[in-house]
Amino acid sequence: MESNSCGIERSLRVLVGLVLITLTYTGTVGVWGWVGVIPLFTGIAGFCPAYSLFGLNTCSTRKKQ
Repeated sequence: MESNSCGIERSLRVLVGLVLITLTYTGTVGVWGWVGVIPLFTGIAGFCPAYSLFGLNTCSTRKKQ
């Protein structure tokens, strides 16, 4: 499983996931806030299954010489 999301995107995914989970825990958004688990895990892992499905990759690739 190769990383296909990097940098600021990973940080934003983790942040959005934590915010949604926190809002659910406090009762602000209800049960649907548990969807925040998905961006949290994809941000931590650096791998997004949807990106693989569509052939996307936000990591910059550097060629080694």
